[in-house]
Amino acid sequence: MARLLQAAELGHPILRKKARVVKNIDAESIQTLIDDMLATLIDSNGVGIAAPQVYELKRIFIVASHPNPRYPNAPKMKPEPIINPNIITKSKIIEKGWEGCLSIPGLRALVPREKWVKVKYYNRKGRIVTKRFEGFIARIFLHEYDHLQGKLFVDRVVDSKDYITEKEYLKLFVKKK
Repeated sequence: MARLLQAAELGHPILRKKARVVKNIDAESIQTLIDDMLATLIDSNGVGIAAPQVYELKRIFIVASHPNPRYPNAPKMKPEPIINPNIITKSKIIEKGWEGCLSIPGLRALVPREKWVKVKYYNRKGRIVTKRFEGFIARIFLHEYDHLQGKLFVDRVVDSKDYITEKEYLKLFVKKK
């Protein structure tokens, strides 16, 4: 049975450390961590979560875009555990888009990111996957990838006027159905 994990919040030193390569993807501890991260992500209405956010310095994150109260307009995809990722190439076109983070509750910002990214990683079965992510999914991938490098979305914000509270973001920018 998957457990809900606590998220490290802004200021905790683990969020500023580089994550380590996962050597044995088949290990029960790694598979359990992935299940626990997925349960935590769903419970917290996130669209992505990285192992350092749950106090594990491992190169693992999950991209799981789906409509939810925090991201009601998110595209739907099957949750994808990503292990030991590498970026092969990225778009030269940079777009600003709204981001939030489970480790920085209550805050969003406009963050410049590449429009698409081509990546290589291992899935939870240990198979190599090469994929191109675009738009919002690419943004999630790059946000979570930053967590593995010890970076947070606030490090990428270029103008202090690009910050907004989560409450105001939901009032001003989320389309009511």
